[in-house]
Amino acid sequence: MTTVASVSEETGSPYALSHLDALESEAVHIFREVAGEFEHPVILFSGGKDSIVMLHLALKAFTPAPVPFALLHVDTGHNFPEVLEYRDRVVARHGLRLHVASVQDYIDRGVLKERPDGTRNPLQTLPLTDTIREQRFDAVFGGGRRDEEKARAKERVFSLRDEFSQWDPRRQRPELWQLYNGRHAPGEHVRVFPLSNWTELDVWQYIAREGIELPEIYFAHEREVFRRSGMWLTAGEWGGPKDGESVERRLVRYRTVGDMSCTGAVDSAATTLDAVITEIAASRLTERGATRADDKLSEAAMEDRKREGYF
Repeated sequence: MTTVASVSEETGSPYALSHLDALESEAVHIFREVAGEFEHPVILFSGGKDSIVMLHLALKAFTPAPVPFALLHVDTGHNFPEVLEYRDRVVARHGLRLHVASVQDYIDRGVLKERPDGTRNPLQTLPLTDTIREQRFDAVFGGGRRDEEKARAKERVFSLRDEFSQWDPRRQRPELWQLYNGRHAPGEHVRVFPLSNWTELDVWQYIAREGIELPEIYFAHEREVFRRSGMWLTAGEWGGPKDGESVERRLVRYRTVGDMSCTGAVDSAATTLDAVITEIAASRLTERGATRADDKLSEAAMEDRKREGYF
């Protein structure tokens, strides 16, 4: 549980919360609000840094009791092996329940078809919405932040979705004074974003402060990659590299993790948390703007997917 620091590093006041303490307190409050308002919430957990911080906050919110929510991962089949290994290790360590919705299963059954570009990120929507409906989840925690992308900047902390899991910005509710309205009709659900007001730098500073373990691909390492659309992508069974795309070994790291076909690495020598924080503080591009090809499909790519039920 968050406590008031003896002296705030930012204000010098013995009574003020630091910036990170205030963000943590807000997120813990959101988790407890959902526990009190909803019957069957679930946490989206991919093994990426935002979902890792979200789980850490949930553990804090309910300690010494266990987290009262299951986890849900939509597995594209093209995830980084290091991230899947981390996901399974964390689930086992904390005795959590994990639901896995498999894109590959939908492809094998002929419900979904592979895209020509090989990316499966847009294919996650149907497995996600089907699982929400089948498991009757009424609140779904996501790690989205408003600083990531302009469509996510429109989200409320409590984001109402209709019976088809679709997002309509016109139906979103005001959230004055941290008052959250979870009212929804049967079949509808609410997406909940405890990290809405965090920035990428906040996330990394909090990881450093809390000593949170991360998958090693978030730190600089040598990897075989090839260049496509201005990004360094990892070769794999998803369809890369193509003719004319040469593989080379470079020192890189990932700012965000997702489907290997659309998540790019960045050149980096940052092997420690302090070095990563310094690098992020100097960056002028958001992590998604710099490394996510699926957001570059159109000007409204993310908003279009969110309207269909995407994260």
